[in-house]
Amino acid sequence: MEKIIVNVSWCDKNFGASFSENVPGAAVFTAKSFEELQREAQETLDFHMQGYIEDGEAPQWYLDHDYELEYNFLDAATLLHICSPDTTLASISRATGINQTQLSHYANGVKTPRPAQRQRIVDGLHAIGRRLLAVR
Repeated sequence: MEKIIVNVSWCDKNFGASFSENVPGAAVFTAKSFEELQREAQETLDFHMQGYIEDGEAPQWYLDHDYELEYNFLDAATLLHICSPDTTLASISRATGINQTQLSHYANGVKTPRPAQRQRIVDGLHAIGRRLLAVR
């Protein structure tokens, strides 16, 4: 199974994405929501591969439908915007111990967190997820 990495960034008012190097050529796409981006990723890949199919150069993994899309969130702003429909900055602040104003700066691209701070955000989001999964 080929893993197709979709590199996702927050671009001011929407998401922008591109495929990893195992997809030949270059393709970029945008969407206003992550759900829309996921649909756009598959549609863009299919459209992009049509030219390779016509030229007889399509990768075997695509022809065999032996691939999966995996999303790579490139920065803290993207990560926070991905989660915004499901949680608030206040709840992320409580889970991470990071000031809500600071999180807002990260989400809006005003500031960029250090790697350790980004990891605190990821860990806090995982903690929120575990609490939600524990609901019976």
